[in-house]
Amino acid sequence: MAQIEGIWITNYRVLKDIVLGNLWHPQPIQPLTPITAVIGKNGVGKSSLFDAFGFLADCLKSGVEEACDARGRGGFDRIRSQGSDVPTRFQIYYREEPNAQPITYSLEIDRDDSGCPYVSYEILYQRGEKQERGQSFLIFTMTKGRGFAWKGYAQGQQIEDKGILSDLDEIDAQIKRQLSGEKSAEEEFIELQDKRTLALATLGALKQHPRIAAFRRFLEGWYLSYFTPDAARSLPLAGPQKHLNVHGDNLGNVVQFMQREHPDRFANILASIAEKVPGIDRIDTQQSPDGRLLLRFNDKGFQDPFYAQQMSDGTLKVFAYLLMLYDPSPPPFICIEEPENGLYHKLLEVLADEFRRHATGEKDAPQVFVTTHQPYLIDALKPEETWILEKGADGFATIRRASDDATVKAMVDEGLPLGGLWYSDYLDRG
Repeated sequence: MAQIEGIWITNYRVLKDIVLGNLWHPQPIQPLTPITAVIGKNGVGKSSLFDAFGFLADCLKSGVEEACDARGRGGFDRIRSQGSDVPTRFQIYYREEPNAQPITYSLEIDRDDSGCPYVSYEILYQRGEKQERGQSFLIFTMTKGRGFAWKGYAQGQQIEDKGILSDLDEIDAQIKRQLSGEKSAEEEFIELQDKRTLALATLGALKQHPRIAAFRRFLEGWYLSYFTPDAARSLPLAGPQKHLNVHGDNLGNVVQFMQREHPDRFANILASIAEKVPGIDRIDTQQSPDGRLLLRFNDKGFQDPFYAQQMSDGTLKVFAYLLMLYDPSPPPFICIEEPENGLYHKLLEVLADEFRRHATGEKDAPQVFVTTHQPYLIDALKPEETWILEKGADGFATIRRASDDATVKAMVDEGLPLGGLWYSDYLDRG
């Protein structure tokens, strides 16, 4: 399954310029791990980082203008870093398979003359077979709604890749010089009708662009959890559904699907729940006379079941996360903000172990990304899996990996828990 190795975000709220993982840096940098946790004090930008992933997904789904207004973001002026007049930029560095050549996707969003946000720059390119720097080939490139794409698996124009594209204007000028010559049969000119729409959304729907379609499917498959227990207590109409939605209000529908289509997997979930949540013996569904779906929890020692409306927030949350992880076709990227909310602290280490087991255990395992401020969860993680987000002197966020601190790494190697070190102020600077 595809995995993100690095991401670069500039001018997104408090995230004025941060890099996580590997972006083909001059120095060897460890890529993002299958499970990644970001920690930090209140107000340092953890929610902004979580929302940045959601913003990218919303841009693909509905365009940049609607994405700027969605989920209470308040428009482009509220998204762009305070005091900045340069575009908001994202760069994702990922591999479709572990041994595949890495692919880079860059997106730049700016305001047009009328003040509306639009896609000012978009590019997808793949590193060549040779390992020398500069051996990258375009898949598609767009500037202000116009550009070029290469059909099939043909290699596009070669470009000089500097790792983090620090000067997109320079790269764009280089592309235009290269495209001014003779065109190949695989190369086609593209002009979008709406500059607020991602070319990725349009080209990724076409059969003649399989590499663009693969990245679109990857981005479409991201799961960002906005799970709320109250939503899970709702009574949806009966009918099996394959995947848990972002709010969790179709929890009963997914249980119905798993019971019918994957009974063995569902039995494993129940066994895991029974180990981790004391008292739970069986979970099933019941259809009400009006066609609504009731989620039932059978507690040991009680003959009659308890319904979801009577269960604790923590029980519903753990069950929903396990159901998502046991999905027969899990999302490639799972992002959860503060999974510890409402959970007994002893469950956090268990939950972290479940995240790691599913993120590293199978060929098509999902990549898990969480933000947290709970040391008990961090106790179950490694320094290379943990990033510390802080505010710099200018008020904007900075980020670093815990394993970059030799002292912290040495103490963990000696057996000290990482969460305990964070609680004792060994991770936070100052």
